[in-house]
Amino acid sequence: MKVLVIDDEPLVRRSLSRALQQRGHQIFEASDGLQGLDAWKRIQPDLVFVDVLMPGMKGPDVILQMKETSAKIILMTAFSGEEIVSEQDLPIDLFLKKPFENIFEIVLKAEELLK
Repeated sequence: MKVLVIDDEPLVRRSLSRALQQRGHQIFEASDGLQGLDAWKRIQPDLVFVDVLMPGMKGPDVILQMKETSAKIILMTAFSGEEIVSEQDLPIDLFLKKPFENIFEIVLKAEELLK
C-alpha cells in the first residue's frame, strides 16, 4: 500500500516510515501541511498519517482539503486533541496521541483500516 506521512517532526516521520517499510509498504513523507497536500494530490495514497500542528497548514485544514479522497486518514497529535476532531467534524478513521508507545501496534492498526 502507498502511505503518506505528513509531520513536521523528523523522528516521527522516520519512525513511521521505517516500521511501515519493514511491512512492505511504499512510503512518502512531507514535513508540513502544504507539502503534504501537494504529495497527496500527486501520489493518491491508500493511507495518510497527518499531524495536527504543523507549519504552513495545520493537519485539520489538510484533511478538509482531502475530502474527495478514498484514502484512510489517521490524525496524530502530541496534545490532547479530541476536541479538534469533534469541533471540525473531520473525516478521520483513527486518532492517535504522540508519543507512540508501540510503533508496531500503530502499523497493525493502520493495516487493519485497509482490510
